Amino acid sequence: MEEKKYRKDVQKAQKGLQTLVVPVCFVVTKSWWVIGLLPAIILYGRYFCSRRMIQRYLECAMTRDMKDIEGFYMKSPNSCMWVAVLEGKVVGMVATVSQPKPGGAVELRRMSVDRSCRRCGVGVALGQKLVEFAVTNRYSSVVLGTSAYSPAAHKLYQRLGFQSVGFTNGYVTPGIRQSLLEQIFYRVRHHHYELNVQNSKMTTKLK
Repeated sequence: MEEKKYRKDVQKAQKGLQTLVVPVCFVVTKSWWVIGLLPAIILYGRYFCSRRMIQRYLECAMTRDMKDIEGFYMKSPNSCMWVAVLEGKVVGMVATVSQPKPGGAVELRRMSVDRSCRRCGVGVALGQKLVEFAVTNRYSSVVLGTSAYSPAAHKLYQRLGFQSVGFTNGYVTPGIRQSLLEQIFYRVRHHHYELNVQNSKMTTKLK
């Protein structure tokens, strides 16, 4: 229900933007053919801004933890990274790092599965490995945040036992600034999930 409401709000905002832009363009240009191109201009603006934000996110990741995977994830007892290998090729990865949360928590990070191996159990296997790490190290919960639009990604987290605990509209990745155009054309919805390690059926099997 919340997802449907959010989509309706986005559609209303887009319609409101178009309603405002049309008369402004006509007053400025006095040209109907420019107004006819507005839908294409808006679509291109969304594509350009989304592509730019994703590129900046990747650049930011490559200058932080992904720049030194061993040093960031493997040399601390409170963090780790796992990869799934099939026929000598890495087809998936997931990482975790501890969070300053009461009771102790770890964050699921960098979950990714090669397109050719999705829906084959790779994501579930990686997620179970991370949950096992949380159980072994006596953490109380596992948390994650995702802006994934794919329903399959959310179904994976739910299958692992994660529960949705809210979302943030207009989320901006820490360390990245949005321009005015990016704020208009590219608004991200960031979902927050949490898995209670002590009460989860999956973790009970691992203990």
